[in-house]
Amino acid sequence: MEEKRFADLGRIEAIEALYAVSKYHPMEDLRFEGGGGSVYNASAMFLEGMDFNLEYFPLKHLGYKCATVVTGQLYAALARPRILSVRLGVSSKLDFTQIKDLWTGIVTAAAEHGYADVALDLAPSLNGLAVSLSATGETPKLTVVRRPRPKSKDLVCVSGSLGAAYLGMQALERRIPDLEKYRMIIGDYLKPDLSPELIFQMEKEEIYPSAGYFVGKGLADTAKRLARDTGLGVKIYADKIPFEGNSFELGKRLDIDPVSAAFGGGDDCRLLFTIPILQAEKFRREFQTFDIIGHLAQEEVGAVCVTPEGVELPIRAQGWKDEE
Repeated sequence: MEEKRFADLGRIEAIEALYAVSKYHPMEDLRFEGGGGSVYNASAMFLEGMDFNLEYFPLKHLGYKCATVVTGQLYAALARPRILSVRLGVSSKLDFTQIKDLWTGIVTAAAEHGYADVALDLAPSLNGLAVSLSATGETPKLTVVRRPRPKSKDLVCVSGSLGAAYLGMQALERRIPDLEKYRMIIGDYLKPDLSPELIFQMEKEEIYPSAGYFVGKGLADTAKRLARDTGLGVKIYADKIPFEGNSFELGKRLDIDPVSAAFGGGDDCRLLFTIPILQAEKFRREFQTFDIIGHLAQEEVGAVCVTPEGVELPIRAQGWKDEE
């Protein structure tokens, strides 16, 4: 059977054809019946040439990653995913088969994370592929009520290795040989994973983080946001940051310090929570995939990185005006 082309399809027919390869159905009413908790919205946009390069980024992986990133923002708020809204800006160089691959990745991730509905719209783009997503989720009322206020000495915990996604992207951009050797690192960039069971496990174990963030633009940006939002200091210990096994070897080949990649890289798709000190032992026991990398402190500390020698260095992050 001959594959359809965009030139043969209208916008509505193309959308219907894409829905036909998923378990979801076209929807007009973007509402859901809540259970009395708090509703959260998250959004993200990905632009060709800025956020991804189609020369080496498989479209199924790209769709999966885009949906994962916006879902991670919900998980940081301990929100259960409900509705995902997708708008694709399609350039003339992409045909229907390629957009179907992209869509397949999106709905695969949506199904894994339990979205009830996915809305889709298409628009022409003169400047390459654009993927815009908006996600809505709900945090249960009991979780909202029981979440404590952040306090000094709360532990800063992260859900996995940092810096690998940036190193993986650089390895692909520079086309280094023997990429298979760095398969895990490349995978962190091309197809990151988040556990759909995480927030349900936290509810079950009655562990309530005092703050939560999605680490999408580097650890430095997240630490600065944490300090700003809580009004407290943040200490991150450089020797506690988790790394993929080959990060330092690859970093040496690329002349990139993995610690710098963790702080300033981005695309890591990790969750960062602050855990009250009284729940520390239970958290360590039940959530062994997390690493404790620091703690909250008094406000005057600011956001600092503590070296293995004990020196406290102010954290700098792109997009932030550094204070003198």
